[in-house]
Amino acid sequence: MWPAFTTLAQRGGAGLSRRDLPPPTQSVAPPGPTAGLAASDGVDEPEAHRYRTLWLSDVHLGTRDCKATVLLELLRNCHATTIYLVGDIIDGWQLRKGWYWPQAHNDVVQKLLRKARKGSRVVFVPGNHDEFARHYAGLHFGGIEVLSDAVHLTAGGARLWVVHGDWFDGVVMHARWLAHLGDALYVFTLKLNRWLNHVRHRMGFSYWSLSQYLKGKVKNAVSYISHFEQLLAEEASRRGCEGVVCGHIHRAELRRIGSLVYANCGDWVESLTAVAELDNGALQLLMWTPASASPRVLAELLPGARACAS
Repeated sequence: MWPAFTTLAQRGGAGLSRRDLPPPTQSVAPPGPTAGLAASDGVDEPEAHRYRTLWLSDVHLGTRDCKATVLLELLRNCHATTIYLVGDIIDGWQLRKGWYWPQAHNDVVQKLLRKARKGSRVVFVPGNHDEFARHYAGLHFGGIEVLSDAVHLTAGGARLWVVHGDWFDGVVMHARWLAHLGDALYVFTLKLNRWLNHVRHRMGFSYWSLSQYLKGKVKNAVSYISHFEQLLAEEASRRGCEGVVCGHIHRAELRRIGSLVYANCGDWVESLTAVAELDNGALQLLMWTPASASPRVLAELLPGARACAS
């Protein structure tokens, strides 16, 4: 997968417009139970935590703020029958400006490829930062499926729409110059955040996110996030689903909007979060901190399946 994606990341590609939203995707149940898969090999992959499904988004490989080493710890310690990569896994926008690809970023790609070889179903749903891969929807790279979006069927029979979420971002879709400006400002905020947290660490304080603080204080940002979440939930319902799993806005969340499930994976720049499904169909919002022995469960809920008409 990676040699092909390297070339694509340098070339870029056009995104979808709102009218190009694909029709409702057919539900595809994941492979059989986790117990039927091959065991991990060696000390490198203890896989102490097992899940039916794992969703990851906004990793931003190719940027200096990507926490690839922490993500690698999660991938080494967690096993899932199905793994969804919910967009912005590779940051093509930043890679076009300047190449940055340390060994840890390559290790994450290799780990995902290895999991696919060992029997996990790995599905890549591209986002706006890795939109180059949308041209290859329906194809496989090293055992990893590329889909524009997907519908996941939980163990309890609930249908969850899996999509990155940028299709519902008016700035990304209709004012790309402004989206790139916003991305540049976000990168600047992260650089400033690194300096601030270096000082905080020396003073004995814990990590603090400047970007999340600004999002919470700026009224327009709060309104935008709320509108984004509502639009995704409504579209999931229109497609006959009981919920949506997305990324894009770097705000980890697991809650209900009315009767629908809204799950946002967060990111691997600051929040270090993922969404997981247990064998009983329950969803968990997980946080993995550096050198932790197990993920911290931030939230949990059980999606309800829609009753079939008799």
